[in-house]
Amino acid sequence: MAAAISAGILGRGHRVLLLCQTRRTFASQTDGEAKVMQVLKEKFPRASAIKVVDISGGCGAMYEIHIESEEFKEKRTVQQHQMVNQALSEEIKAMHGLRIFTSIPKH
Repeated sequence: MAAAISAGILGRGHRVLLLCQTRRTFASQTDGEAKVMQVLKEKFPRASAIKVVDISGGCGAMYEIHIESEEFKEKRTVQQHQMVNQALSEEIKAMHGLRIFTSIPKH
C-alpha cells in the first residue's frame, strides 16, 4: 500500500499535512477523479480536452485540472478559473486544494 503526503498552507501560514493510504495504479481513475470529470463534462460541453488528476495520492484531497474549451474564449484567466470553481462548487467543499489550468483550443 502506498502512502502519499500532501502539504498545504491554510490562512495565516498554518500548514496542514494529509496522509493518504491508498492503492492506485496509474492506468486507473479514482472515484473522485471520475466524479470531477463527469461534472466538468456536463458544465463544459464544448470542451475539447479535460484531464483530472488526484495529486493527493488518491484520497481526493487535492486535484489538478486541465481543461481546454471554446467557452473560455475572450475571458481573462481569472474569469476562466472562476468558471471552473463555480462548476465544481459542491465538490470543492470536500477538497483541500485545487490546481486549475485552462486554455482555448488552437485552430
